Amino acid sequence: MKSFLQEVAADLLTRFNGDLQDIAIVFNNKRPGLFLKKHLGELYGKSLWSPAFFTVGEFFAKSSNLIVADQFTQFFVLHREYNRILREEGKEEISPDKFYSMAEIILGDFSQIDYDLVNAQELFCELEDIAVIQQQFPHFNPEQYQFLERFWSSFSKEKQQSFQQKFIDLWRRMPSLYNAFHEELKNAGYSTIPALYRSLAENESSEFVNQFRQVVFIGFNALNRAEAKLFKHWQEIEKAVFYFDADSYYLDDQLQEAGLFIRRNLAVTGLVNALGESPSFIKREGKRVQVIQVHGHAAQAKAISQFENIKEYLAEANDPEKTAIIIADESLLLPVLQTIPADTAKVNVTMGFPLAQSTVFGLIDLWLSIQEQVHRERKDSIYYKDVLAFLSHPLTGVQEREKEILQKRMLENQWVEVPLTELHFSSLLAPNFFTVKHAGLQTIDALYVLLTAVLEQRQKQGQLQQLEANLLMAVSKELNLLYDGLSTYQENLPLSFALSLIRKALQGLSVPLEGEPLRGIQVMGLLESRCLDFENVIILGVNEGTLPKLSTSPSFIPDTIRRVHGLPVLENQDAIAAYLFYRLLQRPGNISLVYNSLIDESNSGESSRFLRQLEFESGFTFEYYLQNQPVQIESVKDLVIEKKGKVWTALQKFLQSKGNWDDEKISATALTTYLNCSLQFFLKYVAKIKEPEEITENLEANQVGSVLHQVMEWYYEELSRDNRLITAEDIKKKRQEVPKLCKQALSMVLFGNKTKLRAPNSMQQIILRIVEEYVDAILSHDETVAPFSIIELENKKDYKLRFPISIREKEHQVLLYGIIDRVDQRDGIIRIVDYKTGSDEVKYNDLDALFERDGNKQNKAMIQTLFYTYIYEQVKQVERVEPNLYIIRRMGNDGTLFFSGGRGSKAVLQAEHLEDIKSGFYSRLKGLLEELFDAEIPFAQTTKAANCGYCVYKQMCGR
Repeated sequence: MKSFLQEVAADLLTRFNGDLQDIAIVFNNKRPGLFLKKHLGELYGKSLWSPAFFTVGEFFAKSSNLIVADQFTQFFVLHREYNRILREEGKEEISPDKFYSMAEIILGDFSQIDYDLVNAQELFCELEDIAVIQQQFPHFNPEQYQFLERFWSSFSKEKQQSFQQKFIDLWRRMPSLYNAFHEELKNAGYSTIPALYRSLAENESSEFVNQFRQVVFIGFNALNRAEAKLFKHWQEIEKAVFYFDADSYYLDDQLQEAGLFIRRNLAVTGLVNALGESPSFIKREGKRVQVIQVHGHAAQAKAISQFENIKEYLAEANDPEKTAIIIADESLLLPVLQTIPADTAKVNVTMGFPLAQSTVFGLIDLWLSIQEQVHRERKDSIYYKDVLAFLSHPLTGVQEREKEILQKRMLENQWVEVPLTELHFSSLLAPNFFTVKHAGLQTIDALYVLLTAVLEQRQKQGQLQQLEANLLMAVSKELNLLYDGLSTYQENLPLSFALSLIRKALQGLSVPLEGEPLRGIQVMGLLESRCLDFENVIILGVNEGTLPKLSTSPSFIPDTIRRVHGLPVLENQDAIAAYLFYRLLQRPGNISLVYNSLIDESNSGESSRFLRQLEFESGFTFEYYLQNQPVQIESVKDLVIEKKGKVWTALQKFLQSKGNWDDEKISATALTTYLNCSLQFFLKYVAKIKEPEEITENLEANQVGSVLHQVMEWYYEELSRDNRLITAEDIKKKRQEVPKLCKQALSMVLFGNKTKLRAPNSMQQIILRIVEEYVDAILSHDETVAPFSIIELENKKDYKLRFPISIREKEHQVLLYGIIDRVDQRDGIIRIVDYKTGSDEVKYNDLDALFERDGNKQNKAMIQTLFYTYIYEQVKQVERVEPNLYIIRRMGNDGTLFFSGGRGSKAVLQAEHLEDIKSGFYSRLKGLLEELFDAEIPFAQTTKAANCGYCVYKQMCGR
């Protein structure tokens, strides 16, 4: 079957007898021109003079000597004129950063007004008059309020006056602003494309087209009024020929939105299709359509290589250009390029590669963020994650040795904010990366210098890729345009706005990918597919909300007024999308439609209504597939470490065969770790696998506990001098020092220096407040139990105990070790005090529950306190020592002594019962340690998944 452009080529050669030298051929975009040239050459069979090819924008731009103004020039002219009008009204001027988003909407409205030849004065005066009437007559019924809501997105009866007045003022200014904006552009030698359209259409100029024998317009669909008027005029004077690409399937059906604009072009405007009656390809052939439902955005790209019939025509060696992958959702470009099989024929991408998805933009965005951060907060340091991003970015060129040195210093100093004085590298771009420029032009200059350094460095290293070079050149060109706009209209923009302008200017940039346009599988967007036909078509993103889109550009002109004046509305956008979709179905032999059925914040999971229409009315044969991505799941066995070989050798270091005090020790934490998960004990204490060091931005729970312990040690250290008795009054007097002690303790935990923390950040201030509350709870309780004397605080060296165990009838010793938070004496009773900031409890049931492996009743805090009590009694050779748990969250209700009893009971354990617990604790501790060193009992994962929640080794063991 012939393609549309082959039919056009044949007709052109016949119509002009092969003499195309003075013919202008106009398309909506560039791509079809390449294919038409190819078809003209193939059909003519010998050399011929080529016609002149234009896009419609290029064609109309030739009608004037004025330069088409770029977006920045338009913005600055509009801003200047808007402020002039405000000054004339005696009102305060608006800053450019506040005006920018408003300007984008105004410029969009002005463009539509010009394209559709609407009288701006009349339109805005109508809007003003309607608003004034509504303001003066507020007694509306409910139906009238519903009408008003179409005008005011934030409408309410209470706010009616203020919102309406703002719009009235805006619409009153619009006619003057519209005229002044165009006049100022013209005086400076500029214009806009819509203004050129309007000028041509209102003057019905023919001089412009007289330089050509005839002008051929190919593949146009939706015409604005300026185009319709000019095309009609040029047709009447026999200067224009039109080729419309349509199918009678949707053209003859008055309800089919896909044919809306071409029906209007033919029946209303009166344009003539040079190809005559539209063919009926869609109905004539019984088409088979493959519909593929996938789960996930990127999974749509995976469908390309998964289904056999798609694979077949991707693998065709002959004429691979007959296959097209149409990407309705352009964010799928990279997944598609990564998915197309490596053995596929050549691929040609007609879509531009988006800068926003490149490493170049990643570097620029990081630079912009750092500039904004330093400027806004007026600081001489950089957030550590931004520094790490700089160090790891492939374009910065920082040497590995320099990275290691800085990362080590960052860890040692726990720099959440890295001082600027530390950021020195040999990289060419490093000197300017962290330097802040405070004016608009300086900022653009700095970025330009930075990108030049990137280019030079990549060339010097021999790593510069063509795509990178193209992206860097495109960015430089856009920065030059922005620089020119600023230097002409406003040099000293606020830095924050200059940075946002740079980001806005660059986000939408894309560069063409290298490739042979007429060879290989064609990967393109919907708009690029106009006029082109393929044997095999795969359309990705056939979702409601993507095809068609559900929203239009923002506008200050309400929908009802737009309809009155014939300006574009949502239905126009739908009709254009429908046409682009249906025309792709006209000539192909194989059609595959892919949509994402996964519901998330950006996708409804619904297939496009265009697909539903086809299913209902087309008579096509549909084949439905549900993508089942192959996933290999290996059965994960529980990880078990046998106690033999190197494992047993490492474990024997804990056994005190020679009574060496420097041998490996078992602490209370190690003991509860083993109870929690014996595999975790192995990884931490036997294999000695340490968690990687990280900068602690938010203090972990254990660090909060460390701060609290340090405060309490310092607090009672001074009070306990000379072994004096501490009274409630002593505790009260010293309370005023708590904030200072908390700050010093936090500094010590973070930096190993009590004076280094000078200005706590917001998170650190929160932590300080929490610790102060914890200290207050402890001191309040201590006041109730005073007087008491401190025996010792945080003794880190004395409490080591050789503990006898029997393994396979052989005697060994294990060195137990403890650091006791506090030992004091009250009423002749020695107390072991253990501070806890977690959710432990002091309620005691029985020892079996306390030592239950993987159970729900395990109480680490109670085990540790009993452990410390046992070691203390054995080392000091004393009895009747009382364990006290200061569980800060529960002290007010539960106290600090173990308690037992039935429901609702808080009976404190009797001294005799406590001694029984100690005795029972000894026997269970002995049994647990003998199990730990039993070679026949391997280390294994816990059976309780909840124990893995905060385990640092859970990735290693597959949990």
